[in-house]
Amino acid sequence: MNMVDNPFSLQGKTILVTGASSGIGRAISIACSRMGAKVVLTGRNKERLNSIFDSLSGNGCQMLVADLTSDEDVRALVGQLPLLDGVVYCAGIGQRLPCKMVMSQDVDEVMNINFKSNVLLQAALLKAKKIQKSSSIVFIASRAASSPSIGNAIYSASKGALISYAKCLALELAPRLIRVNCICPAMVATDLILKGGLTMEDFGAAQLQYPLKRYGTPEDVAYLAVYLLSDASAWMTGSCVDLTGGANEL
Repeated sequence: MNMVDNPFSLQGKTILVTGASSGIGRAISIACSRMGAKVVLTGRNKERLNSIFDSLSGNGCQMLVADLTSDEDVRALVGQLPLLDGVVYCAGIGQRLPCKMVMSQDVDEVMNINFKSNVLLQAALLKAKKIQKSSSIVFIASRAASSPSIGNAIYSASKGALISYAKCLALELAPRLIRVNCICPAMVATDLILKGGLTMEDFGAAQLQYPLKRYGTPEDVAYLAVYLLSDASAWMTGSCVDLTGGANEL
């Protein structure tokens, strides 16, 4: 089967990936390029973006450095973008704090990056008519939105807000056949885990709670994103797909 006959192919599609400089965003960018997409990478770290850009397959990919919490950067980014067939929102940060320790700046930092920046970029893309009919929009949310854990209140709330927003956006964009879906991974093995305070010992022991005896990988998430971006998922919108390695109670 060639790319043209493959419903999972992204041949001829231009896909914007935010938070592309590491982790899940990096894996999605590489996977999309291998499936034939012209990928537009964006992130704050130019050096890391350059490294990932060199790993992409095919021609026509772009790299645009931007801080999505900056209105000026968002305007510049949108102005440089080609017409898009898909957007994957991967930019995000984790934070663990007991509820009694949460301060205003903690809420602002997490909500600005995990929620507000996505909402405002999406609004800017729609106003500039950058998203074509029959496109696909994918938000990387989290199982944390529906699976509470101690110290994870603000992060969980930010992902819950993102899911609610995505479901409303799906209804608004359905008349143009633009699909909007979320991926809700459980624990994925990225640097974000260790930055959140998990030790390597904890990391190894916690994996055994999963029926498949491991955390997810960025590639696990990337392959699901490819499906949601492809024509194979043409009758799917407003959905949140749990990706948990079978650990639905975690």
